[in-house]
Amino acid sequence: MQSTDVILVLTHAPDLECAKTIAKCLLAERLAACINIGAAVLSIYEWESAVHETEEVPLMIKTTVAQQERLVDRLVALHPYDLPEVLTVSAAGGYTPYLEWVRHNTQAGLA
Repeated sequence: MQSTDVILVLTHAPDLECAKTIAKCLLAERLAACINIGAAVLSIYEWESAVHETEEVPLMIKTTVAQQERLVDRLVALHPYDLPEVLTVSAAGGYTPYLEWVRHNTQAGLA
């Protein structure tokens, strides 16, 4: 399998409206080619010495390594959490026309 410069960035938002706002901003700035917003999930985590149970909305953001730093900076700036989850996953491969589409749709954001 061929390696690729396309990555998946994972995060969660506190609600659907916040997730949509983040997604639309990242797309408008061409930092991402596509963002999937999932159904609410229950997150259980420790924060400030207490265990919390919170419904959150997952986002799966498709972009490139070239946009990663700018996307992460913008995501953190847009996000309401003090410490937002931001994880990147490298694509080991994929459908070549789709990978090209991701590259094409994020190139204009490079300056």
